[in-house]
Amino acid sequence: MTKFLLSLHVLAAIVAVGPVTVAASMFPAAARRVPVPVAGVGGGRDGGGADAGDVRTVRLLHRICRVYAGLGIAVPVLGFATAASMGVLGDGWLITSVTLTAVAAGLLAAFVLPRQEELLGQLADGQPVERARAVRLAMFTGLFNLLWATVTILMIVRPGSTTGA
Repeated sequence: MTKFLLSLHVLAAIVAVGPVTVAASMFPAAARRVPVPVAGVGGGRDGGGADAGDVRTVRLLHRICRVYAGLGIAVPVLGFATAASMGVLGDGWLITSVTLTAVAAGLLAAFVLPRQEELLGQLADGQPVERARAVRLAMFTGLFNLLWATVTILMIVRPGSTTGA
């Protein structure tokens, strides 16, 4: 049963967290590339206005982040089930991983997703995305990704590993 739960936990991490890390990383640059409308000039890339495809791309990246963040709840749920079946719930590496996972989830919910929504609002109003706001979003996204990378490493190279690696 442990191997089955571990397999589901790893698959959930790949399927749920992977898309969020990629889409969130792409979002700031994609938002900055959306052209803004110029007063009195037609829309589209050549006319200086926002291209609907560019805005749709940014909206899609945000939607991927939101939907897969919701699906990501399966990762800690399956992780706790796996840890319980392995008898490692009190191990330091697991407690550290759970803490870092909670920080990453909080960062995503409190800083990444709301800032994506703010930038989408700016684009919807025909305003250019300020470089400083995009950079701050990229910073929070980078921290989110760094936390997940750290959790992944802790899960693979954990102290007292029984894998022999």
